[in-house]
Amino acid sequence: MAVITESGLIKGVYKTEPRIFGDDRGRFMESFRKEWFPQRSWDIVQCNRSDSTQGVVRGLHYHFKQVDYWFVVSGMIRAVLLDIRPNSPTFKTVQTFDMGDDNIMGLFIPVGVAHGFATLTERVTLTYVVDNYYDNSDEFGVAWNDPAFDIDWGVSEVTVSGRDAQNRNLVDIPVGELPRL
Repeated sequence: MAVITESGLIKGVYKTEPRIFGDDRGRFMESFRKEWFPQRSWDIVQCNRSDSTQGVVRGLHYHFKQVDYWFVVSGMIRAVLLDIRPNSPTFKTVQTFDMGDDNIMGLFIPVGVAHGFATLTERVTLTYVVDNYYDNSDEFGVAWNDPAFDIDWGVSEVTVSGRDAQNRNLVDIPVGELPRL
């Protein structure tokens, strides 16, 4: 059984540390079980894969109708989480996790927590399961480089998508347009 712990900084974020079985052939682990998480009624409806090269920053994205569970298959990322729920006791809290080959873990990200990652190694494969089908009307973002948060992404040369480059700073997003607990 994996060890599941709440992040301690952002309400509703959970970290999983899988039990790893290894021998001279390789290793085996369970990377996800629905029963590990407090939102037990959620149904996994889609699994996604993201492949990125070194220095790519994806995010910060957020949703009103979707939770994510991330697991790095290969490589290393710095996952960045920002609580943007105005009624949360952890509103505006930032937390980072270096995860992947050197720190095998999963990350449960609830609705209203903006999330992104930077690729720390030459190549990264990230898988994530979600509880709703892709819906572009539920795709929102906060600027990855919002000066209010001074986030250390762990990379010096950054590549971002055109969409992510246009995300607004949190202060420029009306409170009524932000998710709630």
